Amino acid sequence: MNETLELNNGVTIPALGFGVFQTPPAETVSAVASALQVGYRHIDTAAAYLNEREVGEAIRQSGLDRDEIFIETKVWISDYGYDETLHAWEKSTGKLGVDTLDLLILHQPMPAHFDRTIEAYRALETLLADGKVRAIGVSNFMPDHLETLLEQTSVVPAVNQVEVHPYFSQPEVRAADAAHGVLTQAWSPIGGITFYRGESAGTLADPVIGGIADAHGKTPAQVMLRWHLQEGRSAIPKSVRAERIAENFDVFDFELTAAELEAIDALDTGERGGPEPASITPEVFALTIPEA
Repeated sequence: MNETLELNNGVTIPALGFGVFQTPPAETVSAVASALQVGYRHIDTAAAYLNEREVGEAIRQSGLDRDEIFIETKVWISDYGYDETLHAWEKSTGKLGVDTLDLLILHQPMPAHFDRTIEAYRALETLLADGKVRAIGVSNFMPDHLETLLEQTSVVPAVNQVEVHPYFSQPEVRAADAAHGVLTQAWSPIGGITFYRGESAGTLADPVIGGIADAHGKTPAQVMLRWHLQEGRSAIPKSVRAERIAENFDVFDFELTAAELEAIDALDTGERGGPEPASITPEVFALTIPEA
């Protein structure tokens, strides 16, 4: 049974979500179907993943009621601006086949064009006030981005989705989020960004994590997900393999000790696996989001 967290506006979110970042559209329906069958009730996608339509199809095929599934998606930077972001909601809901979104967040801070980011967030505030979304938030915002946003807008983001795993745990970002009542949500929660590139064995082969896993009869991935949950974060693991999807959800029957949590915390290298948020600009990442 999934654990839940309460957002700063009272909305409840399943702590463990299922992500579809870099999941090809052709594999998305079966992956999301597997996740829903296992017990996930929180699906995280994004306009820029180009698989919202397939996420919606899997949800429809599941036979589950709409209110049983927490749907989260993201607005891409090419759709920033007030009117553009209102239309981005139309595109995402049209592809997903839903009338409302549970959580809509801005995908990147885009500090070089932060005036457009502010206008995009004001559109999210309007969507929230109109009941078209249940919660709004941001992604990849560093503390200075968050502070600037808060100075110019009215609604405190419910969520900040950022890269968090044992090798890059972003304590300063998490502290800033917590200070403002923003839930930190981890993408790449098991450190996939550390091994998909082939740079090293990454977090899955870490001896500290492996030793803790052996002590609990669990896998390193399960230990890392448990670490997130016990420290009060939302986590969004991804996979296209049914057995891995099921394994990642099987994390609610054991507890890490305080010493084990501290040992995992101590693995932080301070080295980011993904791109610097400031590097994500329209000039570098020119992506036009298709119409619904």
